[in-house]
Amino acid sequence: MAKYRNNLPQLDGEFYLADGGIETTLIFLEGFELPEFASFYLFNNPEGEAALHHYFQTYAKIANQFGTGLILESATWRASTDWGERLSYTMEQLAAINRKAIQLLEEVRKKYESIKTPIVISGCLGPRGDGYIPSNIMSELEAELYHQTQINLFSDTSADMVSAITMNYVEEAIGIAQAAKNANMPVVISFTVETNGALPSGQGLRSALEQVDEITSGYPSYFMINCAHPTHFEHVLAEDGLWLDRIRGIRANSSCKSHAELNESSELDIGNIIELGRQYASLKKRLTHLNVMGGCCGTDHRHIEKIAETCLPLFRAAT
Repeated sequence: MAKYRNNLPQLDGEFYLADGGIETTLIFLEGFELPEFASFYLFNNPEGEAALHHYFQTYAKIANQFGTGLILESATWRASTDWGERLSYTMEQLAAINRKAIQLLEEVRKKYESIKTPIVISGCLGPRGDGYIPSNIMSELEAELYHQTQINLFSDTSADMVSAITMNYVEEAIGIAQAAKNANMPVVISFTVETNGALPSGQGLRSALEQVDEITSGYPSYFMINCAHPTHFEHVLAEDGLWLDRIRGIRANSSCKSHAELNESSELDIGNIIELGRQYASLKKRLTHLNVMGGCCGTDHRHIEKIAETCLPLFRAAT
């Protein structure tokens, strides 16, 4: 049974960490092959599953060390129907993988959760298409029907919420929010942006957030930005407006490279770890409700430790 589904603790404003870039960590630092960038593929064998367990335990230990909350995102960004078919999974096998991914996080929570470190389990959803290119754009209804299957699976597990990560056009985000509402699941929508701060579809970030809220009557619990470097979007956040209060999470890339450049890169760019921590602190000063901080492509436990070290004093000073 879900522990926090009806009362997400991160909405109280305390500091919550999230993990880093799971796929880039597993590929470049751990040496695993991930067909279609699918981390759930590691559930195919004991060695891979052990690597996933170790990965999430690493971040639980960091949260314990700093006395922060923790959001654990399941390794299911690619575990939806179309991507499963590409990897020759049947619907039954894919359903089992989604459940197994949540069960793994349950085990981590049972071992590491404490009063100072509440741990929230999130069922992770990814885009139906490419994470960087808004190709084969669905209507809102098509997106709702497509993602309903995976969200329904999560609703029958101990997942407290679902998170749609790396959304690159607004119709898919709206469809996911509607599907989550159908399943009575809290949902977080995380958009990615290009180096100009706009979605890959060309729509502005503010416009996208406001459109999702308008059409879904504000159903998402909050919004996030992921898979972009802070220098790509910080200028957009200099605008005024209540829409900024809806942004509660950042999961930035370590690299300043564009999505196109990252796609062509054969080496991991970990960026400047110290500077990234400072940039998160700067974002916190701009975004009043920002309290969920993790990483995306190129980031690992070192980045998250530095973010925690740099930003935790901002939260302690406010209490």
